[in-house]
Amino acid sequence: MREIQVRTNKRTEMVDITCNIEKVVSDEKIIEGLIVVFVPHTTAAVTINEGADPDVKTDITNFLLNLILKDKAFKHSEGNSDAHIKASIIGSSETIIVKNGRLILGTWQHIFFFEGDGPRNRKVFIEIIKKE
Repeated sequence: MREIQVRTNKRTEMVDITCNIEKVVSDEKIIEGLIVVFVPHTTAAVTINEGADPDVKTDITNFLLNLILKDKAFKHSEGNSDAHIKASIIGSSETIIVKNGRLILGTWQHIFFFEGDGPRNRKVFIEIIKKE
C-alpha cells in the first residue's frame, strides 16, 4: 500500500490527483492489476470525472454547495455536517484497472480528491493488487 499527501487550499474544492496516482503505478511497476484509491477522512472523498474542462469540477462543487448548505440547522454540532454529507454522497474510494502499466480511464476521465472541510493536509491511500 502507498500513501500520498494532498494539501487543500479552500473549504470546498476538487483537486486533480491523477498524476499522483499515475506516479504510484509507475514507481511500483504495476503492469496489470487493480488499484484502490481510498480517502480515510469523513469530510473528504474521491471521484472520477471529466478533467479536461475545469468548469466540470467547478460545477460539481457549486452544485454540492447549493444542494447541501453549510449553515443549515443540522443536529451534528461541529459545524461541518454539510461536509460529512457531501463526502458520503461522493464516496471514500474508487477502484481503477491497470493494464500495460497504465490506468484504464476514459479519454476525459481524471481522479479527483474532494475536500469538504478545508483547508487541510490530507492522506490518500492506494492499495495495489497486482495480477500474477
